[in-house]
Amino acid sequence: MISFRPVALALTIALLSSPAWPAPGNAIKMFDPDNDGTLDLAEVKKAASALFTKLDPDRDGTLDARELRGRLTTKELAAADPDRDGTLTIDEYLSVVEQRFNAANPDKDGTLDAKELNSRPGRALLRLLR
Repeated sequence: MISFRPVALALTIALLSSPAWPAPGNAIKMFDPDNDGTLDLAEVKKAASALFTKLDPDRDGTLDARELRGRLTTKELAAADPDRDGTLTIDEYLSVVEQRFNAANPDKDGTLDAKELNSRPGRALLRLLR
């Protein structure tokens, strides 16, 4: 008989140890101080800046691959790192956030609603805010 307990335990540990992913509607509630039901770039950058500070426990002003914890792939990190030092400064991080915001905003209205956040580019943006 095959026991599924080790698999279930491993899955439970993986789910509990990974950062929570806000659902699109929850992300709007979390990051929308004006309560208009959408996120604009300023709101997204404010949330990303606050997260950057939390992710930088050594307070060196940069995030390395370990501190980014899967928010960017190795390839994405390399593309976002113009000085090729293996880390992102706050400006480099916010640049990626802005690129992903723009990719998630196909109607170019300057705001993201739940539908746009639920798109592939929107979910990529949310990974940078979780």
